[in-house]
Formats: sequence, structure tokens, C-alpha cells
Amino acid sequence: MGKINVIVAARMTSSRLPGKILMELGGRPALVRLIERLKQSKYIHNIVIATTTNIQDDKVVATAVEQEVEYFRGSEEDVLLRTVQAAQATDTEFIVQVTSDCPLIDAETIDAAIARMLENPYLDYVGNHLVRTYPLGFSVEVFRTTTLAEIATITNDPADREHVSLYMYEHPEVYRLSNVEAPYFLRHPEYRLTLDTRDDYELIKQVFEQLYPANPNFTLYDIIRYLDNNRQLTKVNQHITQKKAR
Repeated sequence: MGKINVIVAARMTSSRLPGKILMELGGRPALVRLIERLKQSKYIHNIVIATTTNIQDDKVVATAVEQEVEYFRGSEEDVLLRTVQAAQATDTEFIVQVTSDCPLIDAETIDAAIARMLENPYLDYVGNHLVRTYPLGFSVEVFRTTTLAEIATITNDPADREHVSLYMYEHPEVYRLSNVEAPYFLRHPEYRLTLDTRDDYELIKQVFEQLYPANPNFTLYDIIRYLDNNRQLTKVNQHITQKKAR
């Protein structure tokens, strides 16, 4: 079987919070924290940071090299093509897609999606946000490189090119989709744990500073327990509306 690689699209030029992927969380850049957490997966063979040819992203490449993970440089605007090329360049059979906005995502969440795909080889796509039960910032998707490469030749819709897997889950009549739901205690889709704005950063930074020292491998269970006991923290970024794919 080919490799199961996680492809992380990462660039410095975020519209809402430029440079957010290198903002400090517990003394290290957010991208480093994400890489640390991805390395805990039982299934992932390689981590591939898919960044751009923009000179500003030299810092992203330097971080990947320092962390001893693979990287690929491609189109800044066409994230779909960049992801396909990154996967093909690294001999990836199954793409595990996690965005650089998710430095809190844990290996258990990722591995639940990968396991679903491996146990059901007839599926084309496994995700956990078709019906959202996980907090925002815990999205993971799994699909084959061959499927995504085919989609890259089919659609020129700008939304499809920016949101890598959008075409797949907008065409359920063509692709066999499966949604992983969170265990009951972890069902908090109202919690916003994605790194998109300054207020998001303040909340995520607080979570890291409270949980990391006692247990660097803290899980979503630990995060939920902490937030349930400190509900006032979740109000920090409650007012922010998530940008829609369309």
C-alpha cells in the first residue's frame, strides 16, 4: 500500500491574520505545535508542508526543514493544484488534509478519520465536518491522491481551487462520502478553536499555556474538560463568523 501522508497547506499571507502560522504558542510557533501533534498519529507516514513559491514563505520552508518534515512549494492561489502536486511529489496514496489553522487538532481525531477510510476501501472521502459535531479547528479529511488529481482536471471554479475537497462533498451523487461524528462528550461544534483572528489566537494560546506544561500530548478530551470549566474563555472569539467556502 502507498503512503498515508498528511498534506498541510501553509502560507504566511493570511488575509485576516498575516503570519499567524508562526505566532507563538507556549514558546514555539503554531506550525511547530501542529507538526508535534501530527507526529503522534498511528497511521501517518510523512508530514508534508505544502507552501508557496512566494519569498515570504521561505520562513515556512525553514520551519519544515528544522522540524525534519517534508515540504513542497507550489501555486499561491491554486491550493487544489498545490495539494495534488505535493502529494504526487511525495508518493502519497491517501491524502490526510489538515489546515495550518488547526494547531490544537489531536491524533485521536485524525486517526478516527483515517481508520474509517482504511476499514471501508469503497469510500472516496472521509471527513468530520459534513455534519459538524467536533469543535471548529478539528476538521480532518481523507481521500486518495488519484481522486483529487482527477478533480483538478475537471473543475476551474475558483472556490474549488481554493477549498481543496469542496468539489468532492458538493457532488455526493458521484463520490462515496462518510462523516465521522465526535464521541458524545466531545460534541461541541459551538467551540471555536481555529486560528483565524487575533481573538482566536488569544484563546488557543491560553489553552496551550494551561494544558501543555502538564501534558504536551493533551487531547481534545482535555481541551473540552478545560473549557467546560472555564466557559468565559469561549466568549473571547464567539462573535467571529467563519468564512464560508461559497
